[in-house]
Amino acid sequence: MAPSGSRGIKWGCWRVLYWIPVLFIALIVAWSYYAYVLQLCIESIEDTGEKVVYLLVYHVIFIMFVWAYWQTIFTKPMNPLKEFHLSFSDKELLEREDRGESQQEILRRIAKDLPIYTRTNSGAIRFCDRCQLLKPDRCHHCSVCDKCILKMDHHCPWVNNCVGFSNYKFFMLFLLYSLLYCLFITATDLKYFIKFWTAGGRAHFRLREYLNGLPDTQAKFHILFLFFSASMFSVSLASLFTYHCWLVCKNRSTLEAVRAPVFRHGTDKNGFSLGFSKNFRQVFGDEVKYWPIPVFSSLGDGCSFPACLVNLDPEQPSSPTGSNPASKAAADARQFPSKPLRESQSRLLTSTPSWTESDNAADKDKKGASNPGMTIENEA
Repeated sequence: MAPSGSRGIKWGCWRVLYWIPVLFIALIVAWSYYAYVLQLCIESIEDTGEKVVYLLVYHVIFIMFVWAYWQTIFTKPMNPLKEFHLSFSDKELLEREDRGESQQEILRRIAKDLPIYTRTNSGAIRFCDRCQLLKPDRCHHCSVCDKCILKMDHHCPWVNNCVGFSNYKFFMLFLLYSLLYCLFITATDLKYFIKFWTAGGRAHFRLREYLNGLPDTQAKFHILFLFFSASMFSVSLASLFTYHCWLVCKNRSTLEAVRAPVFRHGTDKNGFSLGFSKNFRQVFGDEVKYWPIPVFSSLGDGCSFPACLVNLDPEQPSSPTGSNPASKAAADARQFPSKPLRESQSRLLTSTPSWTESDNAADKDKKGASNPGMTIENEA
């Protein structure tokens, strides 16, 4: 009992330490609120109209930023459904087998009725020993959470949570509103930062002489530090937000950008990409009114995803390495889960024709125009 008790205490201490980055962000945000609202708007800005406008816009962005951050932190990551977990009999059967090939035969039999199309680099069924389940497509095991997370992007220490299918939209909105928050503070604080900076009327700007030349108010420090901190956070947030926008456009997670998913026919880094519009709607949903609001509106169930296994990226070969004619034929067709998709997810596939369908129709029309007899003969 003692070892398990000590492990529990150690794990509890680690859980407390994991909240330190979140506490740091919370303190920074609380200070920025005090510095902007009280020290800048109320104490330093004399124009009433300007003060009211700044406060109104600031509080709208602040509320959306805090709301999105809260949702990112406290939305529990979604785990695979029960049908992906091994039954008690399957666990016993798997434990009795010592050889890897025999275990793979058992896993292939179980996975036959599941919408699983990705494999390991060696072509084996993706199986989690810790959770005792077959991993759905785009699902990965998080070592920090010690769980398998659906469409796992990464584990973020700044939110003390895994970013995945259930909260990826919230994470994107958190990055967006935090960037707008910092940019708004930087833009509105700039004029008063320059005013205080030049208030001493000195040619050189050493910090001690600068502070001595300012009026004796608390605002001189807060406005100075507020501008520097907001501008520095803007640069880092802009780069991170731009990167994740690129991932959304490509329909990739951070893990998939580092290591491309492996399908039955081979590796394809664009295997889940359905085009910009459908990729965006998979994360933010069909209804535009919900896009800017931190409420869940993503499409699908997180366990199965429509895939287009045709590669248009010039950086990648046109056909996967080591593919045979059968796998090449499979790559030319869109692969969909065998089980019915949720209605919202099915609309991704039926709302507009895919580029492959359009190209095939165009090729067929061209052939028909050049040789009508051949077309009639083929149709007959």
